[in-house]
Amino acid sequence: MSKTLDILALTIGIIGALNWGLIGFFNFNLVQFIFGSGGLARIIYALVGICAVYLLTFYTKTGRSSIE
Repeated sequence: MSKTLDILALTIGIIGALNWGLIGFFNFNLVQFIFGSGGLARIIYALVGICAVYLLTFYTKTGRSSIE
């Protein structure tokens, strides 16, 4: 389950990062374009944020393997 959660979080994080890239380069918000500016878009943003917090744990995983 942990590997599945890692892959899911990484995928959602990448999608969020791509959306930020689109906003930065082209002033185009893909999430808002697809889901509108209502509650569903806020849920998507919240999921990306939760995944980012979860992905912070990857630093401890990589830190342990590189030290050993």
